[in-house]
Amino acid sequence: MMERPRIFLSSPHMSGLEQQYIAEAFETNWVAPLGKNVDSFETELAEYVGSAGAVALSSGTAAIHLALVLLGVGSGDIVFCSSLTFVASANPILYQGALPVLIDSEPENWNMSPEALERALREYSSKGNKPKAVIVVNLYGQSADYARLKQICDEYEVPIIEDAAESLGAVCNGKMSGRFGKLGVFSFNGNKIITTSGGGMLVSDNLALLEKARFFATQARDRARHYQHSELGYNYRMSNILAGIGRGQLQVLEQRISRKREIFENYRKALSPISGVRFMPEAAYGRSTRWLTAMTLEPRTIAASVTDIILHLESFNVESRPVWKPLHLQPLFKDVKYYSHQQDLDVSRHLFENGICLPSDTNMKEEDQKFIIDQLTQLLQGI
Repeated sequence: MMERPRIFLSSPHMSGLEQQYIAEAFETNWVAPLGKNVDSFETELAEYVGSAGAVALSSGTAAIHLALVLLGVGSGDIVFCSSLTFVASANPILYQGALPVLIDSEPENWNMSPEALERALREYSSKGNKPKAVIVVNLYGQSADYARLKQICDEYEVPIIEDAAESLGAVCNGKMSGRFGKLGVFSFNGNKIITTSGGGMLVSDNLALLEKARFFATQARDRARHYQHSELGYNYRMSNILAGIGRGQLQVLEQRISRKREIFENYRKALSPISGVRFMPEAAYGRSTRWLTAMTLEPRTIAASVTDIILHLESFNVESRPVWKPLHLQPLFKDVKYYSHQQDLDVSRHLFENGICLPSDTNMKEEDQKFIIDQLTQLLQGI
């Protein structure tokens, strides 16, 4: 029997527009880092999200790292971070020798819990150890509740770094994702809603900060005829070739969002009638891109586990994954302080133990998704 073609969780989806920008870079020999594509990609993305400016970088992780550097985070400083996220959100805290404190999610939108954040800020501030920054992660294409989170952080005068790596194109209270912190971060990794193969972007309304970011990202080279360096720098800039891919991808972003939301709606209509199935809620304050369709299973109602589903789909060459394993459950962060949503309610742990991300690939054909839904329906209903 011939193996079914692989159905991915979220794979790169080229539009064909990328080729013209890549070809132009080759024709003009701007294949080395920086060039017209980099400048234009920064301008075009800043215009899309509504920020004053942007800096194209080698990865979203590099963008978070530079954000911490720009905010003066150093050895021994405290930085709060969402716990339900990929490790890249918090690794840069360790790069700086700072100490992470992890914050739980709230059930309403799966993003950072304002209740847990406020409790943590109150306790740390009372000890005279206020954090230098709060990294708020927007999960699976949905912005966190910034109306509440920003009010809390402003009260304690702590800047937000908005990790919008998963949420380019999401809307919160009429503003685009990435606009709510002092600095915002996007990722263009291969699995994101648009990709540059590998890359990221730092956005802000503070142009002086962004100019400093460019300086640090190009090895902090001083203005001199010779190579002179007075500060520690990094090799973090995006190449002109990859920026060309990004320019072509950005033109079809709204199409990709529409398709992602359509994929989610197909799953929701078919599977939500099954008792014990719940999907990640969409917050009333905005639009989720539904970068990945995520659902949870009630173990007392459904006999099949998350692992059962993953293995079953994999037997048909279909990729699915558990929800992120929270950082406070990771060996790397086992000794880190953690604030749960409520004293007896660890939302992140519950979502990890009962949550699954379903194939959300915009390359996926309708018949492919129908096949997946049929398999899930049979397994969840015990047919």
